[in-house]
Amino acid sequence: MHTERIKDLSKLVEPDRVRKEVYTDAEIFEREMARIHETVWIYCGHETQVPKAGDYYTVQIGRQPMIMVRGSNGKVNVLYNRCPHRGNMICGDRKGSTGEFFRCSYHAWTFHLDGKLKNIPMKSAYEGTRYGRNNPDCSMKKAARVENYRGFVFASLAEDGPTLKEFLGKAIVAFDDMCDRAPEGEVEVVPNCFRVIQHSNWKLFLENQLDALHPSVVHQSTGRAAHEVEKMIAKKTKSGEAPLAYHMLSAFATVTIDKWDNFQTINYPYGHCILTGYMGLRPQDPDTLAYDKVMIKAYGKKRFEEIVGVNIHHVLVYPGLSVQSPLQQLRAVRPLGVDRTLTEIWHFRLKGAPEAIYRRSLAYYNLVNSPATLINADDLENFWKCHQGLASDGGDWVSLARHHGRDIEKDGVVESGPRMGTSEAPMRNQMKAWAKYMKEGTRTT
Repeated sequence: MHTERIKDLSKLVEPDRVRKEVYTDAEIFEREMARIHETVWIYCGHETQVPKAGDYYTVQIGRQPMIMVRGSNGKVNVLYNRCPHRGNMICGDRKGSTGEFFRCSYHAWTFHLDGKLKNIPMKSAYEGTRYGRNNPDCSMKKAARVENYRGFVFASLAEDGPTLKEFLGKAIVAFDDMCDRAPEGEVEVVPNCFRVIQHSNWKLFLENQLDALHPSVVHQSTGRAAHEVEKMIAKKTKSGEAPLAYHMLSAFATVTIDKWDNFQTINYPYGHCILTGYMGLRPQDPDTLAYDKVMIKAYGKKRFEEIVGVNIHHVLVYPGLSVQSPLQQLRAVRPLGVDRTLTEIWHFRLKGAPEAIYRRSLAYYNLVNSPATLINADDLENFWKCHQGLASDGGDWVSLARHHGRDIEKDGVVESGPRMGTSEAPMRNQMKAWAKYMKEGTRTT
């Protein structure tokens, strides 16, 4: 399947730099799909996307079209989106309800919601052949493993490997933090997500997520413009305060590089990374105080203080998920090709929280992560420009050297050094995991 041109992938990754082919070579991309995305735990969706039996949502895992469906027993199943008869996709729509069973639109084979064969029309025509009710190959194939953690559904297409909790490790805090911030201890998905196709390699997006150096550069113009309007409004109003929405954008200019250096990244096995040190804004306005009151009633004062004191801004679950739990959102990465990547940007509602808290987080979701915002456009332009530059003959290596050699490593966990929050340690950690996944005959799971 692969030519001998790529003999030793480990030579493409060095401790402080990476060869450009890692991002641009189509054969390497195919290997990534087989050895990483179609092997490790991949986020499929949230259980509230499929609330009733028969509700389904289609999702891509590596190169594989899959269906996440609520079964008749209430369990969420993940199936290959393929009829075992002639290979027709069972579900052509992104989401919907299939009712009590799946029916192939090509030859009317039907399947139970767990994928098991229900009926073959005119089954007498198959008598004496290998095809029939007792042949497991006549049922829809299931994902090898499916696990649900606090409503977040993951699947692995590999039979063997760590459990979901073992794979997530400390990165599991992303889901605990989001759910614990809900008075009822659960979240529910906001039905529609933003879907963006970027014309660049999937790894560029993931590396950007914990790149603490870029916000003050890439988003400076947007943040500065918002800050100027913020100051102007403050001068003209009696309260002297601009609406909170302006702060959501102006922070990209007022949180300068030296402030980002005060933060910290913690980098774990399997490529996961956490950005800490960035306490979210907690204004003492009536909406926040009302939320605090509900939370204290639900959890008690001590537990409430522990929950809101979790100091995590961003969690990256390698290789395909970026979670900002204080903002109630996540971004799922679906590679489509070596230079095409789909990102799904999902927002969640905290069950039991006041409506005003939901509206506030929704405002951030729209202001910062909508395809229409300048913030998102800034990033997408740079992702495209990076890929175009990497595809050129202008150089062979990508540098990951910022603060290299100054990381603090203990028991397999790597922390950025003091006042080195803009270190490229997260990128180095991701590429270290990538090289391990890709090594011939080695499976990190």
